[in-house]
Amino acid sequence: MTQQHAGMTPTTFDADTYSVHGTPRPAVRLPEALFDGTINMPVMHQAVKAFLANQRQGNAATKIRKFVTGGNQKPWKQKGTGRARQGSIRAPHWVGGGTVFGPIPRSYAQYVPRQVRALARKSAFNARAQAGAVKVIDAFRYDAPSTRRLQQLLATLGVADQKVLVLTDGPQANVYLSGRNLATTHVMPYTDVSTYHILWSDVILVEAAAIGHALEPLAESAPSESGRPARSRPARAKRAAAGEGTHAHAAKRGAAKSARGAAKAQKAAGKSAGTRTKSKAAKKSSARKKKGK
Repeated sequence: MTQQHAGMTPTTFDADTYSVHGTPRPAVRLPEALFDGTINMPVMHQAVKAFLANQRQGNAATKIRKFVTGGNQKPWKQKGTGRARQGSIRAPHWVGGGTVFGPIPRSYAQYVPRQVRALARKSAFNARAQAGAVKVIDAFRYDAPSTRRLQQLLATLGVADQKVLVLTDGPQANVYLSGRNLATTHVMPYTDVSTYHILWSDVILVEAAAIGHALEPLAESAPSESGRPARSRPARAKRAAAGEGTHAHAAKRGAAKSARGAAKAQKAAGKSAGTRTKSKAAKKSSARKKKGK
């Protein structure tokens, strides 16, 4: 990255343009007011450092000796014990005593002037444009959230394994929900992007309307999901495909159920008949034994 000095001619950038399904389109010129080749490293460092500092909660806290419970009296008398004099068991050199110079809740917020933030944001955009990492998408028109659709776009562009920043023209809930579950993809409005987010990303996908280009979406259909594993169809769908009606299947199930019931009843009847025959034979044998005696 090179830093542009005063008096140098402005640099212009052309960005690769694609449809929402990844079809290449003619390249567009990035706005010269923002993408003029200016890269200021110290300002970007200041903006990123302030952004990270502002994320800190600053709620770490420790107790000094006056906030620790106990230690309201001397552990032993001042003189005559042979031990060192002590005034409280909550002194810092005692186990369980107060902490000296420990952290207390405070704010880590850093203020960066508005013009410095704007310069840092502009420098970050120019750094990505100089590396050819800014790509333009004609329009993100999602009727419903679809993570698979966004994944297919990233795979078509060859950036699925990189950190991607998607900038939309204003808040778009469906696009945000589509990329929320992707670990290396961040979706946000173009007006909300910061220097940190730009430098975090490897590739920036920006909607054409966000940078002042009105591109009509191409009349194309979504790519086929050939790599998607086939789902096993439910039994009802299989029967419908085979031409079997619901009523016919219900009749078959009823007939099979009644046949199973009849078989069970017949088996139970055979068992009861065998039991009765055995009991009669046992009675006859016992009667014969009594007569023989």
